[in-house]
This record gives sequence, structure tokens and C-alpha cells, in this order.
Amino acid sequence: MLKRFLKLFKNNQQNSSSPLPEQLLQILQFKPNNPALFQQVFIPRSAQVKTPQGVSINYERLEFLGDAILGAVISKYLYDKAPEQREGYLTQMRSKIVSRIHLNEIGRELKLLDYVDKEVKNHYSLSQDIEGDMFEALIGAIYKDKGFYFTVDFIQRIVIDKYVDIAKMEKRISSYKSYMFEWAQKKKININFNTVEENNADDATIFVSTISLDGEISSKGRGTSKKKAEETAAKRLYYAYKNKM
Repeated sequence: MLKRFLKLFKNNQQNSSSPLPEQLLQILQFKPNNPALFQQVFIPRSAQVKTPQGVSINYERLEFLGDAILGAVISKYLYDKAPEQREGYLTQMRSKIVSRIHLNEIGRELKLLDYVDKEVKNHYSLSQDIEGDMFEALIGAIYKDKGFYFTVDFIQRIVIDKYVDIAKMEKRISSYKSYMFEWAQKKKININFNTVEENNADDATIFVSTISLDGEISSKGRGTSKKKAEETAAKRLYYAYKNKM
């Protein structure tokens, strides 16, 4: 896929026949104008793909764009759906819908990891949140390729219609770190996060977070950012103490 993508990127032409997998086209329900843009969705930074000019190619810029578009569309949906609710409620519900945990679940349901090149999956480290990251990148690619209203329809069909149940979302934990902090305060337990940077074999920065309860290490998590590492550690702590809550 990597060589094919570089060829598409170099040519940068609008082909009448898309090289994208049929399963992905079924998810999109349209033929992209720029297939190379959608190939980029499935290239993580760890693959270290570059153009002949040395420009890095990965999904991170598309993810950034998709994150903003998704947040705006979900905000509009909640504004219309819950006219009686205040800003705090709307913010909390939006956080739950666009949380990394929820987006990972959607990306997993769509089997987005299947479209990542086997060579990349076998030889490079992948973020534990890659499925959610790629889903946001996919939204960014749709926006770049088809525009805002096409993207709104996609989010409505894939996210809102299938995965947004307000009643269930109200009970959902959007941040395990915040939840465990509140639990520890209620139980009068001293909780402390300690997060450090490490470099893995691919020379990529990995963060490792440990959580201590009353001075004893009770959980550990890793991630590509400090926030992700702490959230992973907090989630593991939650499930370890779930029956005691």
C-alpha cells in the first residue's frame, strides 16, 4: 500500500476508478475525488513514510481536521436535541460522544485497522488509540474531498444514528481519570499520577503513567501522549476496583 500511495500522491490526479477497498467504499457510500487522500488516513506516523521531497505523510493532519469537524457537528446536534439543557450538560455529553474510548469503539466496528498495510502492522508500533485516530482522519479526508455537508451526512449516518443514545451516554464514563479522582476524594484516598517519557525501539516517544493509592502503585498505563497514558492507567484502575465502588 505504501508504494501505491506514494504513486498516487506523486500523480495527484483524479482517477475515475478508485483503488480503495470495496469495503471502505461501502462505508463511505461515495467514490472519492482524491483516493490518495483516503490512503493517507491509514498511514500512522510510526511508519515514517515520506515523499521524495522528504515531506512526512501520515494521518495526523487529517485527524486534527476531523476532530474539529466532528466536535462542531456533535455540538450542533446536542444543541438541537436538548434545548432545555445548559452549557455544562451539553459540554459533558459532547465529551462523551467524541471521547477517545467511544471513537475507538466506532473505528473498531468499522474495522479500520484492516486497511493499514500489513508491513506497517508487523514492523511498526501502533498507538493504542489508532482506530479512533483513523476515524477522525477519515472524517477529515471526507471534508477535504467532498465538503462540509457531505461530512455532516456521514457523521449523522455513522456516528449519531448508530452510536448516540442520550440516555445511555448520560451514564457513560467519559474520563476515567476524572472519575477515579472523584472516587478517591469520596473515599478519602490519596491518589497520585506519575507520568514519564520513554523512547521505544522505533525512537518514538512513549509516555508511561503510574497511579498510586495512599503511596502504593496500583495501576500502570502507556500511551503516545501524557493524557492517553494517564487515561489508560486510570481505566485499568477503575476495572481493578470496580467491585469495591
